[in-house]
Amino acid sequence: MAKFYRLNEHIQSLKLRIIDQDGNQLGILDRQEAIKKARDLGLDLVEVASQAVPPVARIVDFQKFRYEESKKERTSKKDSSGGLKELWLSPRIEEHDIKVRLARTEEFLKDGHKVKLVVKFKGREMAHPELGRNVLNEALALLGDKVSIEREPKFEGRNLSIILSKSRGGKVSEEAV
Repeated sequence: MAKFYRLNEHIQSLKLRIIDQDGNQLGILDRQEAIKKARDLGLDLVEVASQAVPPVARIVDFQKFRYEESKKERTSKKDSSGGLKELWLSPRIEEHDIKVRLARTEEFLKDGHKVKLVVKFKGREMAHPELGRNVLNEALALLGDKVSIEREPKFEGRNLSIILSKSRGGKVSEEAV
C-alpha cells in the first residue's frame, strides 16, 4: 500500500519546517515561500511529517522520492519476511538425507531465521511415534550446540515438529525430545 503525501498547494499548514534536496534544514518558512523555492529549483514540496509542529516538508523530485520510498519498503518487506523456515523429515530418513537437511538448517540459522523441523508420518508409521522422536534426537545430536530449542517437540495431527533457533552459547539438552 503506497503512502499518501501532500504536494505543493495541497499542503494545508501555513508554516513549515523545510529540508532541501541535500538534507539540510532551511528553517521555518511560509508555505508559499517554500513552494516558490521548490519551483525555482524545478522540484516539488512534499510534506513528510504532518504530525510534527510545525509540519516538515522536503524539497525533492517527487517521482524520484516516491521510487526511493517504494524501494525502502520492498527491502524492508524482503528482510522481515520468512522468520520461520520449515524442513520436512521422514521417520525412515537415511543418514545422508538428514545431513543434507541439517546443512540447509544451519544456513537458515546463519541467516537469522528460526527453523521448524517436521517429521511427517504416513499411514501405519503413526503406530511408531518413537521413530520420529529418534530422528529429532539424531538431528539435535548432529547440530550440537549450534541450536537451541525454541519450542519442544509436539504432535500436530500426523506431524511431529520442533522449532529451533540459533544458540546463544548455551548447550542443547538432548533429553528434551
